[in-house]
Order: sequence, then C-alpha cells, then structure tokens
Amino acid sequence: MTDIQIAKANLEGHTICLCKNGKCLYSESRGISPMMNIIADGVDLAGYSVADLIVGKAAALLFVKCGIKEVYAKTLSEGGKKVLEENGVPVTFQTLTEKIINRDGTDICPMEKAVAATDNPEEAYTLIKQTLSTL
Repeated sequence: MTDIQIAKANLEGHTICLCKNGKCLYSESRGISPMMNIIADGVDLAGYSVADLIVGKAAALLFVKCGIKEVYAKTLSEGGKKVLEENGVPVTFQTLTEKIINRDGTDICPMEKAVAATDNPEEAYTLIKQTLSTL
C-alpha cells in the first residue's frame, strides 16, 4: 500500500492521519489544531501523505508549508483544492464544497476567514496562530 492508501485506511476513528514510509501520526482533535500542534512540536512532515476529515484553504496552506506530498479529504473546499493544485500537491476527495462552515453552522470557519486574503503558507501559519489565540 502507498502512504496515502495507508493514511486513508487509518482515518477511521481519527480526524487526521499522516503517513510516511508506513509510519503514521494520528489525532482525534478537531479543526486545525492537530496540524498546528504537530508544527509546534517541530515534527518534520516533508514527504508525508495526509488523510483528513475536512480540508479547507487554511489546512491546505499548512500542508504546503510542511511539504506534504499528497492529500485525501473526506470534505474539501474549493479554496483548499485550488491551493493544493497550484502547489503541485495531488489531492483526492469524497465531497467538494464551496466553503467550510463554522461548528455552529452560522458562518464561514474562522480559520478560513483568517487566511482568505493570502496564498502564502508562512503568512497563513502566522494568521492562523493569531486567530487561534483570540478564540
């Protein structure tokens, strides 16, 4: 099996699964926090494949920042798809949606709002950190 196939097969029961050479990292945390925590821990994710429940533009920009090589999303936003494709990251998905909605279902996800005006992964990381600190 390829790393993306392993990640996808192991997504059940988790919110995200990252695999490289058969080694997998998992999280059950919601939202963008699993990626932010892994980045904060200094884990080198270059070359990992990712299976994630929800991938919007914010997550896609973090994947690009970290050198993720391939992505599978159960739900993918059009903005996330565009970021991944423009950065040469192969992506497959189950459902494509126009935008990612917040947990209350009342507005656009705050992380998506935070990165709406940027396509720069480093700037997106800073904006996401700032937004998380205010929630």
